[in-house]
Amino acid sequence: MTGSHEYASVRYLVDDVGAAADFYTTHLGFQLGADAAPAFAEVFRGPLRLLLSGPASSGARATPEEAAAPGRNRIHLTVDDLAAEIERHRAAGLPFRSEVVAGPGGQQILLADPAGNLIELFQPAGQAPTATAVP
Repeated sequence: MTGSHEYASVRYLVDDVGAAADFYTTHLGFQLGADAAPAFAEVFRGPLRLLLSGPASSGARATPEEAAAPGRNRIHLTVDDLAAEIERHRAAGLPFRSEVVAGPGGQQILLADPAGNLIELFQPAGQAPTATAVP
């Protein structure tokens, strides 16, 4: 991998690093970078570097206990065909945390990773679905 300064990095605290890395690489098109499970792994998608920190990681140990639960923040992934993505993820048994919400900017739905962290799948308004969905 290239230097971490080339990416926007987000840290998610997870209960099971292996399950989280598998979730992001299998279902959302991320590539695995460093893998130091069970403490830590990093996955990449475009300019996003997602740090997956397990309970034994320094990132998790530095987090106050009252702030360790998954929150209302989320990563935002733009997709070409939201309906197709929803169908694909439901077929895989993945847990959604909302229904589709539409607004002037587009449509979105929230998906949860194995630790309960949120991922927003977003299709911009005016974008016609393409024949192939983003992995």
